[in-house]
Amino acid sequence: MNANTPLWDDGTWQALAPLHGLVTADVCVVGLGGSGLSCIDDLLALGHSVVGIDAGDVASGAAGRNGGLLLPGTADYHHDAVRLLGRARAVRLHELTLEEITRIDAQAPGCVRYPGSVRLSASDEEDGDCTRQYDAMRADGLPVEPYDGPFGHGLFFPGDAAFNPLRRCRALARRVQANGAVLFGRSAALRVDAGVVSTTDGMIHCDRVICAVDGRLEALLPELLGAVRTARLQMLATAPASDVSIPCPMSTRWGFDYWQQLPDGAIALGGGRDVAMDEEWTHDREPTARVQAHLEQVLRERLGVHAPITHRWAANVSYTDSGLPVLAEVRPRVWAIGGYSGTGNAMGALCGRAVARAAFGLPSEFATLVTPLPS
Repeated sequence: MNANTPLWDDGTWQALAPLHGLVTADVCVVGLGGSGLSCIDDLLALGHSVVGIDAGDVASGAAGRNGGLLLPGTADYHHDAVRLLGRARAVRLHELTLEEITRIDAQAPGCVRYPGSVRLSASDEEDGDCTRQYDAMRADGLPVEPYDGPFGHGLFFPGDAAFNPLRRCRALARRVQANGAVLFGRSAALRVDAGVVSTTDGMIHCDRVICAVDGRLEALLPELLGAVRTARLQMLATAPASDVSIPCPMSTRWGFDYWQQLPDGAIALGGGRDVAMDEEWTHDREPTARVQAHLEQVLRERLGVHAPITHRWAANVSYTDSGLPVLAEVRPRVWAIGGYSGTGNAMGALCGRAVARAAFGLPSEFATLVTPLPS
């Protein structure tokens, strides 16, 4: 059993060295997940020098420990996004995330697959919600079809993607290093101020700081207490399963449970946060018996998988009340992105690229779209 090691880790990555001493750059990016690395990639393209640091290593947080679903849109189902944000805004965010998925595929060749995805209904109430989602997506010309198959009924979204999130981030890390970024691991940001970031054994002097940390963002930047809240998400995975054939990623129970079968037959399954909701609002990153028992029940009884469980792991992410991410200057020349509400693979990359522009006063359509509406 691989305890708290994600299925995605093939053990071949050479860990980044920690920072010792003083370094200088135009920008320090704190957090080397998909959002931080996308930010670094665009900062380099804009001509800035960049130092990136992480408390662990590349994608050692949720960016490399999630379920590998690469889905368009916001954290809300489309009809809810339309109600909360307005039709034009919701549709444009859906379009931009679709474009970002294509970009991710181009940046990390071989990591992304396009099998589509399924939302399965688990109740009469969810049936009605699926109908509302279907009607809203059809009205806005977004791809959706009814689904009725061996796993139940609901909606099918053709063209939705899945990927190896850790492999993608490592490919992007190699890309930005080749383009001049300097990256350090095992270098937690202990203090963040305008112009300087301090770690245990080092210091970065910089003109601007961008904190691209999702889980525990409010611990790094206490100004965001109340704006974001950290939760633990848990997963398990199996050896290749020959007794089932799951054609695409699926979710059910309003997205609280989700799974996919990888090309080698292994099952990656996550969720169950709602069975212990109060316990899962936490900064702890260890799997728990209660949620893992729920996941195992879904695996054995709902999916009929008998293959042995090989991995159990967890990660922290942060949520916002609005379902839109944080993208803001929280201190002079200190910017923060995060709060992806469990959907950070495409949304986080968009945030990273947008903040690379916003931090230097450059226009960004996406930054405008995720700015909270006036109350």
